[in-house]
Amino acid sequence: MPAHHFLVPIDCSADADYALAYALELARKLQAKLTLLHVIEPLLVSSVEIMPAPFQQALEDKMTEAMLPYHERVTAAGLSCDYTIGHGVPFQVIIATARTAYIDLIIMGTHGRTGLRHVLIGSVAERVVRLASCPVLVVRLPPDTPGQTGQGEAGLAREPASWAC
Repeated sequence: MPAHHFLVPIDCSADADYALAYALELARKLQAKLTLLHVIEPLLVSSVEIMPAPFQQALEDKMTEAMLPYHERVTAAGLSCDYTIGHGVPFQVIIATARTAYIDLIIMGTHGRTGLRHVLIGSVAERVVRLASCPVLVVRLPPDTPGQTGQGEAGLAREPASWAC
């Protein structure tokens, strides 16, 4: 069954940048539409979610601005694209968005955490793979990729300054 609509979660990391490059190549071949998603996690203080409305709006505005270079990158490749900013627990928002947007394939990066960091922080990608109702393609940076260079992992120059994630 061919995939015509991909969801690409964006956390502004090198891993997400590489996953987007991978999604672009696959989408070109299949003429698929891309939906980009960034999730804003709630601030927790003593098990209570707090985020004052003005702060939440300012953060959402900043993230909308940060998503524009990603959107432009997809449209410059001649592909159909939209993006959304979600609020909540990342893996839950990714899964819910995939379901409500009728996504055929989720393509996402992974930070590749192991050991104690994996246990303490968890893996969004792992949870999405286990719980999503559609196929999930997890893309990992090649081991020889420099992580803190001024270039995206697909060899593309990064957009200037603050993607602000």
